[in-house]
Amino acid sequence: MDKVIFACVHNAGRSQMAAAFFNKFADPSKATAISAGTEPASKVHPEVLEVMKEVGIDLSNAYPTLLTQELASNVQLLVTMGCGEKCPYVPGLQIKDWLLEDPKGKSIEQVRSTRDKIKLLIQDLIKDRKW
Repeated sequence: MDKVIFACVHNAGRSQMAAAFFNKFADPSKATAISAGTEPASKVHPEVLEVMKEVGIDLSNAYPTLLTQELASNVQLLVTMGCGEKCPYVPGLQIKDWLLEDPKGKSIEQVRSTRDKIKLLIQDLIKDRKW
């Protein structure tokens, strides 16, 4: 089984949405996802909780996690979320970077737009990798 990490700096928005969509749409016998960050926040952004609930995904029990070498072991792909030079780097992992706006403090409409972009990127990734 393949394992993917979706990562951003605070692990409180984009990477949480990406991992949730991935685990909803991917065949669980082929791949699974986790999310993490290099400087995890204390909680998932409230606006992210709200827009994900609108599409039937409850992230109320999700919490930001520190990206460590141990967490990244046995991972096939690291997807970063457009965090520039603060993006995590894990030696030996294939890395994709998706340029996505940080939802923190944005309007609900902007967070919905980011959510919808992430959903499409996830669906394309799953299709391309046959997950």
